[in-house]
Order: sequence, then C-alpha cells, then structure tokens
Amino acid sequence: MRYPTLILSAICMLFTAGTASADKRVAFVVGNGAYKNVAPLPNPSVDAKAIAATLRNVGFEVVEGSNLTRDKMTERLLDFGKKAQGADVALFFYAGHGIAISGTNYLLPIDADIKSEMDVKLGAAINIDLTLEQTMGDAKVKLVFLDACRDNPFAAKIKSNAATRSVNVQTGLAEMKSGEGTLIAFATGPGQTALDGQEGNNSPFTRALLANLTQPGVEIQQAMTKVRAQVNEETNKGQLPWGHTNLIGTVYLNGAPAPGAVAAAAPAGSASKASDVELEFWRSIKDSNKPEELNAYLTNYPNGQFRSLALSRIASLESGPKPDATRNLSTGIDPATFKEEADQTTEDQIGLDKGQRRDVQRRLTGLGFDTKTTGQFDPATRGVIARWQAARGYPKSGYLNKLQHKALLTEIVAAAPTASSDEERPAKRRASSPPQAQPQVQAQPQPRQHSAPGPDPAGAGRFIGGVVGGMLR
Repeated sequence: MRYPTLILSAICMLFTAGTASADKRVAFVVGNGAYKNVAPLPNPSVDAKAIAATLRNVGFEVVEGSNLTRDKMTERLLDFGKKAQGADVALFFYAGHGIAISGTNYLLPIDADIKSEMDVKLGAAINIDLTLEQTMGDAKVKLVFLDACRDNPFAAKIKSNAATRSVNVQTGLAEMKSGEGTLIAFATGPGQTALDGQEGNNSPFTRALLANLTQPGVEIQQAMTKVRAQVNEETNKGQLPWGHTNLIGTVYLNGAPAPGAVAAAAPAGSASKASDVELEFWRSIKDSNKPEELNAYLTNYPNGQFRSLALSRIASLESGPKPDATRNLSTGIDPATFKEEADQTTEDQIGLDKGQRRDVQRRLTGLGFDTKTTGQFDPATRGVIARWQAARGYPKSGYLNKLQHKALLTEIVAAAPTASSDEERPAKRRASSPPQAQPQVQAQPQPRQHSAPGPDPAGAGRFIGGVVGGMLR
C-alpha cells in the first residue's frame, strides 16, 4: 500500500505545481522618493526593487517603476491595467508619499506640487480608489499593499489656502473597504503615520512583507498576521499594520502545502540538522555589505528560509547609497534615553528659550515630522513630538527630557534648519548668542501615507476616461 500512496502524493504535487505555473499573475510595483517640491524619501525605490524581485521569483509579471512623474505613473498604470485583465492574481504595491483629503486617498507622483484641495482633485495626485477599480477590476484575486503612510508634506499648504471653508486633511491615509476577492494592507492604521526606515534599507513594513509574503506553503492571511507581528515588534509597538480583506478562498503566492505532507526518505533528524547549518550560514553573512556573500547563500540554499531577506539586502546594496553613508539612529545614543520618562518638569529643566523651541520644531520638520515653527509647544507640536518619540523607541509623552533633546540634536535632518524671514533675529543679537551646532544635511526616514481600492468589473480600456471623470467629480 505504501507505493500507491507515494505515487498518488507525487501526482498531487505535480498537479499543484502545474496549476501554480499556469496562473496568470501580474503586479504593479512603484516606489516614489525623489520628490521635487518636498523633502525626498530615501527608501521607496529600494523597497520597490526588492518587492519586484521577490514577486518575479514566484511567477509574477511585474510592471515596475521608481521615482515616476504623473505622466509616467499613468503610463505604467495603463500597461498594468491591460496586463491585469482576466488575471488570476493582480497585485498592487506602492511606496512613497500619499495623502487623504475628506476621506479619499491619493498617491503622489514625484512632480506633485500641491497647494490646495483643488490641485489634488484636478489631477496633481492619483485617486487610489478609481485607479484600482480601473486596473484590477476583473482580476479574480486582488492584493493591495500601500507602504505610503507618511506625514502629509502638503497638509499645511492645503489648510492655509482653504480660507473660505474647512478642509479635512488627514494625517496618514483614510480607511478603505475591500470588495469581494480583495485584500488591502496598509503599513499602519488609518490616520496614522509609518516609518521609512534607515536610509538605504527597507521600511519596516516592506521588510516584513519580504520576509513573509512568499514563504513556501504559507497562506496570504497567515503571512499578513506574521507581517503585523514583525512590524509591531521591530518598532517597539510604535507601528501596527492594518488591513481589510474580503477574500473568499485561500491564496498562496508560493505553492500550497502538499496534501498529506509526504515525509522525505531522509533519516530522521537530518532536516533539523540541515536547518541548523543554514541558520549558521545566514548568521555569518546577514549583515554583510558584499552582494557576493549574500549570493553565495542563495546559491547554496535557493529555496532557503531567508531567501527573501537575502534578495532584499542585495537590492538595498545595489540600488541604495554606500554602506558608509547610512546611519544607525541609535548609534551613540545613551541607553537611558530609551527608558527615562519625560514630562513638563523634565522639559522645564532643559531651559529651552523661544529660539531653541523653534530649533526643535525645525529639526522635527526636517526629519519628516512636520510642524509649524512658532517657538511655542502647542498641542499640535506635542503630538509631533510624541510621534517622533514613538518612531525612535523613546517613552512616548509629547514632552522632552535632557537625554531626548540631546538625541534630537545629534540626528541628521533633511535640510539645515534656518529661520524664516518673519522669525529672523537682528544680526547683533544673533552674534551675541552662543552658536548652536548646525545639523548635517542628509535625507532621513520620514513617515508615509495610504490609499486603497474598491473593485468594479471595469477593464483597463476605460482607465484614462475614468481618471479624468473622477478628477472632475
């Protein structure tokens, strides 16, 4: 009886492999970071390259792009929409800036220059709901991943130009509902902001996707549970991915587990021994800055447990800045900074004058935590300080202590904080003030924004008409 069972299992495995290879899988993968009118984001293009490579390895045809203008994004979306018609699985991944206005989510091309709500609605940004309807509407399974939950860099401009009425400009992206056969995943919860990660590496959300999404035999909703757990742990509970799903069946991106799980003919215990060898190999090269060492792991373990992480690391090294240009935010930080609580009393002990408070606000803005430079720590600034604390793993209170203030002064910001014209102090007064350390100029991690779909059986042929019609609604 043993041989018929083995033969039947082998047939089942061949059938499963044949079905997977016959699936029509199409993905849209874009990372926008080189923004022309706001501070650039260092990692979205790195994230997109790593995700694209991972998806190609499990049979996706990928429409890929990095740092795209509005016209170029439209071209890629048209191409994706045509290829996704009748697809078994259509996947949409975007990393970069997003924006939510009055409950509607938009993606921002790198040439976006948004000063008002009208700019958004007349086409400076891309409506996500409409885009997903037009490009993925008739795919059997629709998977949407939005690593775009950063602080909205245009929020202050939009609000200041809305003098005649109230405009609801949200922090982060707005909640979205999924239609039948759809899974939507955001880097963090609705209205919240997410981290970009250290320059030249992947964001926490993308890193977790790479580690879990294409694990062999893992169903996608189980994979997303692991993604949430990994991001939550890695950010010290400062960021928790959020999602909405209406999938009506199981979805595997890298093969379903074989029926009956046939045991290999190898001696008992050999699998765990091989696993130990692989683990030791990975530990020896996981932090390497040499792609050839990471490729050696892939050669020895082509289907290894850490395949996705190795591919992600290689993509980071090949497309990001050189390793010596990156910076670990916790390097040189007093360990007590991560433990000591801050409150009004500890902040008063720092003795910040109005100019130093402005400096704090400028630095936070340069790091991607946008706030007004007023010299007053109002509730809005307190909220920004709390987000910065959560992002760095410091106790979250909205108030500073001496250790946190010192840590902030050591961070590299996106642009040197300079006073605006209405804040300039007389030259003599500046000359008599003790000089403050000028921050080094370099891009740094900034939080992102969301958006998502609502499937509708509409083909890609209606994409341009739908977009134009949606903009004028």
